[in-house]
Amino acid sequence: MNELAMLAVLCCGMAAAAPPEGPGLEEILSRVAANQERAVEARSRVVYQQKIRSRLLRGKGRVAREEWREYTVTPAPEGTAKERVVFRGQYEKKGKLLPYDDPKFRHKELDLDGEILESVVEDLVEDRKSRDGLSADLFPLTRAEQRHYQFELAGTRMVAGREAWVIRFVPRKGEDGRPWKGEALVDREAFQPLAVTTEMDKGIPGWVKVVFGINLKQLGYSVTYREARPGLWFPASYGSEFFLRLFFGYSRTVTVSLENTDFRMAEAESRITYETPAPPQ
Repeated sequence: MNELAMLAVLCCGMAAAAPPEGPGLEEILSRVAANQERAVEARSRVVYQQKIRSRLLRGKGRVAREEWREYTVTPAPEGTAKERVVFRGQYEKKGKLLPYDDPKFRHKELDLDGEILESVVEDLVEDRKSRDGLSADLFPLTRAEQRHYQFELAGTRMVAGREAWVIRFVPRKGEDGRPWKGEALVDREAFQPLAVTTEMDKGIPGWVKVVFGINLKQLGYSVTYREARPGLWFPASYGSEFFLRLFFGYSRTVTVSLENTDFRMAEAESRITYETPAPPQ
């Protein structure tokens, strides 16, 4: 056999042995959307603990106000019911951190720190209509949200020993109500998200800054997921940090972190455990 013929045989053999190509982006997104729906349905039978830490920081990271909340979360006909089992807070006054035990506590008539921190927690992690406390429109991978975004398959990456697709997304043109761009890491075997990280696609328009004196910087969030048991995927941690400035000189760095743990099935009360990552700081 001459060299040319041998080369042809080798090439044919290599082609036959080559692994088949993976699914395309459209199929990946379709399967992820279907799994998201199944995951939400599965979460409707789960009781778990939720811990939330929220902070307002002055310059150089000095604490202005800080709160810790812990809830027992149980299924409800629509969404969840949350029983607060722990609350503690502290605020800074004249260089000292003073404690309080009521989320409605205000230490002066116009207490912007108290109003803003309560509002941020309610907006970001207190959606009682969801099964995990997080607002549904934060997540671009559900069937309802996918139509608002453009996606790009950008290779693969190892995440905690699991191979994941890297999927980048930006809002479709004209989607003023969807501010996020970012990256999702999707498990190649389970077609479930392992992590979603976002940032604002566009900053606040200049006229808003001028007229209302409001500025937000570095607004975004990150969510990690874990498989609590076969078929039950749950957001394990959530974190958000951004800078807020108002027209009269008020400025704070806002941070919120959430951790879901101690999962139990509501019917049988069978405990589900896994190693939970430390909440983002």
